[in-house]
Amino acid sequence: MGKIIAGLASSHAYALQEPERWDMMRQRTMERYKARYGDYPPAQPKVAQETLESREQRYAKIRHGLSFLKENLAAQKPDALILVGDDQDENFTEDNLPQIAIYVGGKFTLNGSYRPESAKRVRYRSHKDLANDLLHSLVCREFDVGYIKKFPNDMLFSHAHCQILARMLPQAEVPVVLIFVNAIHVPAPTPARCYRLGEAIRGIVSARVGAERVAIYGSGGLSHFTSGYPWEHYKGNHNVGAICEAFDRELVDFMAAGEGHKLAQLSSEDLLMNGEIELRSWITVLGAVGAVRPDLIAYEPFYSGVMGMGVAHWTPDL
Repeated sequence: MGKIIAGLASSHAYALQEPERWDMMRQRTMERYKARYGDYPPAQPKVAQETLESREQRYAKIRHGLSFLKENLAAQKPDALILVGDDQDENFTEDNLPQIAIYVGGKFTLNGSYRPESAKRVRYRSHKDLANDLLHSLVCREFDVGYIKKFPNDMLFSHAHCQILARMLPQAEVPVVLIFVNAIHVPAPTPARCYRLGEAIRGIVSARVGAERVAIYGSGGLSHFTSGYPWEHYKGNHNVGAICEAFDRELVDFMAAGEGHKLAQLSSEDLLMNGEIELRSWITVLGAVGAVRPDLIAYEPFYSGVMGMGVAHWTPDL
């Protein structure tokens, strides 16, 4: 039987860049907002309180967490990595937008905006057998899952997936299964649905013949309000660069206690109002690993980095 041997999750975007780059990146975020809505968003006053020195000191926890994930992935050498993330009008648009989709095609490359220089010619291997098994078995379990057999020019664009692959598997060391869970477009799958998706993935992996060892990674979060946020559906008082620290910390406390199932009790409105729409990928991982405390979990809110940054790793009971 197959096994989920590890659960991993992290923020992406700013969280994968060094603090000295955040000011430049934040300006780009503001420019994108202006291009969409005509005016710059209000400045976040807490940005001025975060000196480069203070950023560096606190970011050390996030950097260490990301290194921990990469090192453990290399040490465990799973037979496959299931990577869960959203797509923000990159590989999909609202002309044809699945709520959940799986890539069942062959090898692919990363969009050049995300791949490192050392990985320019790297072609990532899709674990087609596992991907097809997940597709068919999830549909049999009444999940309405779409599928992709080919990307245009065999190129993956979604940054939630590209950035993690470039950071964690720069040389395509492990075959991957790409799962897309809608987050940025409303409506999106409920937290309960995402948790059940993770549980179903665990059950399907366990039912596979052989001693296959599988890791699952959730890309996104924690709370952040970006230029691409679904502002037309948001009715709260936050704006670009806000962070819901108290809400983040409550979620982190639940996960630290091995009570990830409590995140499944949230509503889609809870996620939307607290900048947590990408948390769906983490919740999917929590369903896959079950009630287990993380080996590592780190959280730091950075207003200069426009997000609450999180990193976590779980080793399920095997």
